[in-house]
Amino acid sequence: MNHIYCPECGFQSPATANYCPRCGALITAETGAETTMSFDLESGGDDPDATLASGMLTGPALVVRSGGGMAGQAYQPGAGRTLIGRSPECEVFLDDVTVSRRHAELERVDDTFAIRDLGSLNGTYVNRRRIESAVLENDDEVQIGKYRLTFLLR
Repeated sequence: MNHIYCPECGFQSPATANYCPRCGALITAETGAETTMSFDLESGGDDPDATLASGMLTGPALVVRSGGGMAGQAYQPGAGRTLIGRSPECEVFLDDVTVSRRHAELERVDDTFAIRDLGSLNGTYVNRRRIESAVLENDDEVQIGKYRLTFLLR
């Protein structure tokens, strides 16, 4: 029997599988054909500083660095509370099963930003430490589920 490996978790699956039985990721079979990739060096890619410097953002932002094919996407928190989660009603919508429907909230008080976990199953991490709540500083890394985001104040 032929096997293929999941691109997300590396699990060995039958060659006929469309989705990984372990993590549920889409499995695409290699066709053996050559592919061409192009890169736009001017766009800055998933560098959060480049996204901010490009003039698209002014002020504080959460920039997705990796996870879910959303690298480079930026969210600017409004005044008060910004809800983060898997529910489409959330201001920061992270669509993945590793994110709770109402995972965390970002609270803005004057020029200070604090993030608070809302009892999520997988937890919220700031600079690789699990937190219940934390005050965010410039360039802090926030991890929610499989998403890694950078908090920028510039």
